[in-house]
Amino acid sequence: MKLKRRQFVFLSSISTIGTGFLGWTFRQNHQSADITDSTTAIAAKPPKKDLLLRFVSVADTGTGAKGQYAVAGAMNAYHKQNPYDLVVLAGDNIYNNGEIEKISAVFERPYQALLKQGVKFQACLGNHDIRTANGEPQVKYVGFNMKGRRYYTFSRGTVQFFALDTNSNADWKNQLPWLEKELSLSEASWKVVFGHHPIYASGVYGSNAEFIKTFTPLFQKYGVQVYINGHEHHYERTRAINGTTYLITGGGAGTRPVGRSEWTEHSAEKLSFAAYEVYKDRIEVSAIATDNRVFDKGIIQLKSA
Repeated sequence: MKLKRRQFVFLSSISTIGTGFLGWTFRQNHQSADITDSTTAIAAKPPKKDLLLRFVSVADTGTGAKGQYAVAGAMNAYHKQNPYDLVVLAGDNIYNNGEIEKISAVFERPYQALLKQGVKFQACLGNHDIRTANGEPQVKYVGFNMKGRRYYTFSRGTVQFFALDTNSNADWKNQLPWLEKELSLSEASWKVVFGHHPIYASGVYGSNAEFIKTFTPLFQKYGVQVYINGHEHHYERTRAINGTTYLITGGGAGTRPVGRSEWTEHSAEKLSFAAYEVYKDRIEVSAIATDNRVFDKGIIQLKSA
């Protein structure tokens, strides 16, 4: 796909004006339907022999301000009760301009407790991250585990993850063939793709028509069960759309309004992160807010490619 910057900005603008604005309007009229679902406190779960992997995701984190610390605190609390060693960090890791000299203030200190316990963060680049040296200092930063690449893959047991560069200046000519090749070669039961920008979203920016046209056929063809992103500063979980569930976990430091779409299972304007428990036949997703309470739970079923 030849995604020129002019096309990207144009499509993003359409999404913002259309889906984003309508989503914002809907939220004003139906706020209680979005965020007032009953919550449950985090509790330690007894060991499950069939649990294959536990990981969490968060995005739009890198402010170094109290919102980020509040979410980091909830991530620490969850880790104490339900240990994990993997965080999917879906972009905008350093505000406002991706300055690597801020890395201690916006990453190493907020997540100090998790890093000390060996939790590994796997990052991708957001639009703010590429404002300094096109994001290269972050690509090379050891704490983001990007292997010196803007897009890459890694596996944890039966789960294979695919990290993308979804920015307007990404190397689309090579990245898309790489993604299709890696997906076609994958023998993993579970395939999880993550990038910064949304494909389906009900927030300020809304869904991206070009991304829907580009990515969803690949996801359906090769059996991708989950796509995780940020950019929208809210939480949103879709129903399975042609076999893929879309998770927005962009409330890592601040929030913006969110509405609902016909494919939305749950949306909320909350500082939060998402936790995933992977089993042989399902992934159980929990959205967790800064009060350490679960405000959304969902199940993603295994599907065949």
